Amino acid sequence: MNDRSRTLSNTFFSSVGMYTEYVLGMLTSIIIARHLGPDGFGTYSLVIWLVAVGVATTNSGTASAAIKFVAELRGAGHLEQIPYVLSYLRKAQRVFMLFVLAGGAALFIFAGDHVAPGMNHVMLLGFLIVGVVLRSSYMFNIGVAKGFENFRATAIVALVSTPFNLLLVIAAWQLDAPVEWLLAVFSLSGIVFYVVSLRQIRPLLPPRRPGVVLPPALRARMGHHMRWTALTVSVSFLVASEVEVMFLNLYADSHDAGQFKVAYQLAVGAAALVPGVFGALLLPMMAGALSQGREVAARRFVGTTHYLALLATPLMAFGLVFGNDVIHLLYGKEYWAAGPLFSACLFATCVTTMTQGASSLLVSADRQRSILVLVVMCGVLKLALDAVLIAHYALVGAVVAYLTVALVNATAYISLAIRISHARPAWGALGRVALAGALAAALAWPLRGHLVPWAAVVLGGVLLVLSYALFTLVLRCWSRDDIEHLQLLHRRFAAGRPRAGARLLAWAHARAGENA
Repeated sequence: MNDRSRTLSNTFFSSVGMYTEYVLGMLTSIIIARHLGPDGFGTYSLVIWLVAVGVATTNSGTASAAIKFVAELRGAGHLEQIPYVLSYLRKAQRVFMLFVLAGGAALFIFAGDHVAPGMNHVMLLGFLIVGVVLRSSYMFNIGVAKGFENFRATAIVALVSTPFNLLLVIAAWQLDAPVEWLLAVFSLSGIVFYVVSLRQIRPLLPPRRPGVVLPPALRARMGHHMRWTALTVSVSFLVASEVEVMFLNLYADSHDAGQFKVAYQLAVGAAALVPGVFGALLLPMMAGALSQGREVAARRFVGTTHYLALLATPLMAFGLVFGNDVIHLLYGKEYWAAGPLFSACLFATCVTTMTQGASSLLVSADRQRSILVLVVMCGVLKLALDAVLIAHYALVGAVVAYLTVALVNATAYISLAIRISHARPAWGALGRVALAGALAAALAWPLRGHLVPWAAVVLGGVLLVLSYALFTLVLRCWSRDDIEHLQLLHRRFAAGRPRAGARLLAWAHARAGENA
């Protein structure tokens, strides 16, 4: 298989896995939220968040190391070292896991009544142990598969495990199951995710060869990578995750926590689909660009930022106009307070998505220390704002804190990337993209609140996307190469019809050429 075929194959399987996991995962979350209501969903979300914290900390330096070093060894032709590298990483993962489980035990022993009042703390601790062990092992297996660039394996895991989880949740819903049953379902699905992922990576692993010893330099690099990545990922998880759910449970109530969780989860899922598979390819793409020179990486950073802004802006505009309708359509009137929260969270997550090119550049340039400083600063800021604002303003304080930290984080990443690459994003072009989004939102705004939710989402979404596409062409938001590619797609898939579309693209191409 040549490089082009391999890239297309990886893109296809990555897309299948990503969109299957997102769509079915979101449907599962909607069923649980509707079944439990805001109060029950707030409590459930807090427990799931604690498991997510444990998984992120356990895998903080090991899963990414599996991707990085397996890929490196494959590229260098040292396949015989891969099993020993993975053994080294799994031992490190177990050490991280012991610290996490000890911390979880201390949490429920000394603060269980504050974290989960009215629930069986021994049961919750058991759930935490099972959930962290299974989910962290599953995520490590996925990292191994990505290191082998076997995205078919990740797609199979999603296609098998995610529907199984959905069926279990539907069964619990039909049986009117309480929160405890749904937590048991989460644990059972974790077993499935782990077993399926393990079966997928086993054929990929080369056999062990006696006498193979890992070079000291390689062990040192792995240790360095894990130390810095562990700190960065653990702290950045607090910055990026819904820690507000914990503070809302502590300072407000589980009802508010459920409202925020719905808004946050939907916004993060939607924003993750903006770059799609492109987001997963950014890190290796940027690393490859750096190997060709700083100038190439600088151009890649500028182009990536512009491309992600083009994709994220219409989603931000859609959330601003139709956020209430989306929440009412998916979750029902019981979650009416989540509508404005969803609009704000979607704006914040889209801004974060636009900085993925900058973060990939920093990681590829081995700026882990700089990233850690930024992450720690934003983490401290987020915890401080959450503690103060949520205690005084509940939901409003939560969304203000989340939005503020997202903007500070994005600004810091872009600023550091500019300093390292000596290249600035095309601010003029980004401003025109923002203007196109604002005009499209203004055009769709009259439909807001005047149609039933499903009609507003469908018709308003179509109107907004089409008008945004037109405005981006009129305002010269696309490069000449981009428009040439659009013309090629128009000829290939639409045979050049309608003719008005072909003339519009030709006109936009001529203008882009004049301003190149």
